[in-house]
Amino acid sequence: MLAGLARRTIEERPFNASTPIAALQGSTTPTALHYVRNHFDVPKVDRERWRLSVGGLVARRLGLSYADLAARPARTLTVTMECAGNGRTRMTPVPKGTPWDEGAVSTATWTGTPLASVLSEAGIEPGAVELLFRGLDRGVEGGREMAYERSLTVEEAHHPDVLLVWSMNGEPLPRDHGGPVRLLVPGWYGMASVKWLDAIEAIAAPFEGWFQTERYVYADAEGRTIEPVTRMRLRALIAAPQAGSTLRAGRDATVEGVAWSGGAPVERVDVSVDGGRSWHHADLDTHPSPYAWRAFRWTWKAPPAGEATLLARAYDADGAAQPLEPPWNRYGYGQNAVTPVKVRVSPS
Repeated sequence: MLAGLARRTIEERPFNASTPIAALQGSTTPTALHYVRNHFDVPKVDRERWRLSVGGLVARRLGLSYADLAARPARTLTVTMECAGNGRTRMTPVPKGTPWDEGAVSTATWTGTPLASVLSEAGIEPGAVELLFRGLDRGVEGGREMAYERSLTVEEAHHPDVLLVWSMNGEPLPRDHGGPVRLLVPGWYGMASVKWLDAIEAIAAPFEGWFQTERYVYADAEGRTIEPVTRMRLRALIAAPQAGSTLRAGRDATVEGVAWSGGAPVERVDVSVDGGRSWHHADLDTHPSPYAWRAFRWTWKAPPAGEATLLARAYDADGAAQPLEPPWNRYGYGQNAVTPVKVRVSPS
């Protein structure tokens, strides 16, 4: 079903590529089709020489090798990951930033060591309020050189499903996806899952680095921060039929795709084939995990020749509905509006 598909390169340097929309089906995304998001050039890391340092406000400093981590008890989770800027090109006006289409989202099966066990071994001291995570990728932002760094509160970092992962879809974590080891924060936009992880530091004050306070914040037109970007917003996308495709009038056609949320679980997806004038409940697959998308499908008979506008709208267990119009913010984050898919209908 996915034969012949390939990622679409969005930027060459740093390398960023999106998953083909037709691949947003099934329980997981093949590694070769999983979207890639980089802020700087991909670093070259020797897995055998790589070490993860754990320091700052800890009782015991740690230096862990790849073998050290891989020898520990592991967890495997199926997790949907989405770039916070996914779909920003649909906003009006289009914000500055990587010009993502709708394909900066994928689902993979990840295996790694629970971060909480490593933090327990290090012994986080009472004065620590956050854990700072530093990647090996470096570059220039805002006129100064820096590493990619993000933080989590001590409580967030101790969640049992936050992992130090070394495996993706049953294979060693590829370099493009942060190998040899990256952080995985399920339910959050991908910026939280720091790649090429190099160091963890327990710190006494909230981190105020570029990727924590200058970017990955919801800001108004003047640049005033409203709130930080954290969990993925409720969203559904249609994978088939694709925009511009042709259906045969009067014949069965199946609208299918995936829906996900970093908050309350997806409970319902409604499909419209007439631009939103009427809606129909789609069939939903079971959740492969609490953090993974749910596939949906609805079969209908294509109308007489002409055009049809297809929509899919997700609802969560708390009663929230996916918005119909793109919510705008200065940096183009969290765009989760219903995406119209226009198709042609030819005579049968």
